[in-house]
Amino acid sequence: MSYDLRDDLFASLADKRFTAELRVTTPGVICGVENAAAKAEDLGCEVLSMAADSDEVTPAQPVLVIRAPAKQIAIAEDTLPGAIGKFSAIARAARLAQATAGDRLQVVSGAAKKMPVEIKPQVHRAIHVGGGSSRITPPPFVYIDKNYVRMFGGVRNAINAAAALAGHTRCIQLRGLVEPLVAEAQAAIELGVEILMIDTGELADLDLVAELVRKAGKRAQTRIAFAGEIQIADIPEIANHDVDILDVGLAVIDAPSVAVKFDVVLDSTQYQEPNPPAEKQAK
Repeated sequence: MSYDLRDDLFASLADKRFTAELRVTTPGVICGVENAAAKAEDLGCEVLSMAADSDEVTPAQPVLVIRAPAKQIAIAEDTLPGAIGKFSAIARAARLAQATAGDRLQVVSGAAKKMPVEIKPQVHRAIHVGGGSSRITPPPFVYIDKNYVRMFGGVRNAINAAAALAGHTRCIQLRGLVEPLVAEAQAAIELGVEILMIDTGELADLDLVAELVRKAGKRAQTRIAFAGEIQIADIPEIANHDVDILDVGLAVIDAPSVAVKFDVVLDSTQYQEPNPPAEKQAK
């Protein structure tokens, strides 16, 4: 086993236990507390109180309170804030994006797939805690992306290949890379694809495809999605167009981490268990 200098550093505190609080420095939705609490318990810490993921919290209230020996407190300070700060930021950005979009539009964050696989489950959870979605539609579905279109040599071939997946909602990414955007959209509309993702970031392209869908008489059964480096500030303008789904990717995933303070409580009497009743003491 490797040497840990904390064993020597905290030797004189071996018989003591300390209480520590984690607080955010700005108000808003919280995410990652449940994971942080699980990590704390794995370290041998006692969890005295905790907020729930999706709670709205303020700096005035601790989101997690733990009690442990000095070494475990020191390790917890190195590990627990990281389980909360980034994922709370993602949840807050997702909530703001969806609130800005209103009830008519659905906000998704497909950029979650670009995050390291080790944290991808927490990223997905944070997006959902914020009220967004990491998936463009509930499963089962098949997302026919631009590289599928390239490999099949065009939209029509890629869509026909998905015909074997009976019962799956089909979504196709339209970028006009293999064929002109109009040709791609027309093929997808003709073959009855349920979700058309215009992933160019150009509102003129969104309007063009939406018009093609309406002219084909298929607007009722076709959902129109739009993506392309959308910022949250862009949402009100985009909402004026004929669209159902907005993929707000990096603006959500890259939200700056929420600052999390980890402090040992000097007066932890508020977290001490009350004295047992007299009759229990007598026993």
